[in-house]
Amino acid sequence: MKMENQIEIYQTKEGKTQIEVKFEKETVWLSQAQIAELFQKDRTVITKHINNVFKEGELEEKLVCAKFAHTTQHGAIKGKNQETIVKYYNLDVIISVGYRVNSKQGTQFRQWATQRLTDYLLKGYAINEQKLKASQEQLKTLKQSIKLLENVVLQKELSSDEAIGLLKIVTEYSHALDLLDQYDYQRLTIPETKEEELQKITYKEAIEQIHLWRNKQNAGKHFGNEKDKSFNSSLETIYQTFDGIDLYPSIREKAANLLYFVVKNHSFSDGNKRIAAGLFVYFLDKNKKLYHVDGSKIIADNALVAITIMIAESKTEEKDTMIKLIVNLMLEK
Repeated sequence: MKMENQIEIYQTKEGKTQIEVKFEKETVWLSQAQIAELFQKDRTVITKHINNVFKEGELEEKLVCAKFAHTTQHGAIKGKNQETIVKYYNLDVIISVGYRVNSKQGTQFRQWATQRLTDYLLKGYAINEQKLKASQEQLKTLKQSIKLLENVVLQKELSSDEAIGLLKIVTEYSHALDLLDQYDYQRLTIPETKEEELQKITYKEAIEQIHLWRNKQNAGKHFGNEKDKSFNSSLETIYQTFDGIDLYPSIREKAANLLYFVVKNHSFSDGNKRIAAGLFVYFLDKNKKLYHVDGSKIIADNALVAITIMIAESKTEEKDTMIKLIVNLMLEK
């Protein structure tokens, strides 16, 4: 079931505000005027916050904005409609603005939108299951991806970012069913790579970064406090060699294993998954592997959240498969 041109009415719990919400491209879209109405703020305030979101590099404008045709009644000619092009912003922007205006309505909307996106995912799977009966191979791969998500959903309550990330794992890579097919039948491989110049992260450098994040995010005194020596071991492991040959040859393999080890070793009193995801991004950026040639991130932020959760919930014997999946998702489009 494609989420195209789906319109639903969102009403606040107090019943004071009703907004027509557009669902398309697996996310939620509101115009600037609708965002202002949602948060009960003047439109100039919303404009300022949206501009700051892009100016500060929190989100990339071209990835979170879209222009849709909007049909309204003609102002001068009775009974005639007119079509105008309106700029819309997706759920990432709406959430960012919601945090900035500290709006209770924003929290309610985020919860509602997340539930509706989840509903679309489940309905879409049910419809696709009927359509794909003629192709058992595709059906199995789709079931496998949904099963992987179900395992995560059943074991923890998801935040909005996590839920959207899980949706992206299915939808963003739906064009590559052959990849999911390989995952399903344990045939995923890691492509050979040319020799790459490696920029290592040292233990001291990593700890300094973690402390910077803790202070910047006011993450609390327990964030990044080491419980044992396993974190240093995680870093050293990704650089290991055997008979002079790297155990993990490519930068992407090293990054995937770093993410996996830091999540699984649970080396810190608090913040293990956040630290793992942060170091994953930091390592890729240092090695100039964080972005595709088109400028988009090699793995979107919300998708990274989902992958990190999937690692946390995976079984130890699934490590090799998880690493292969992560590396394949990082390949150039």
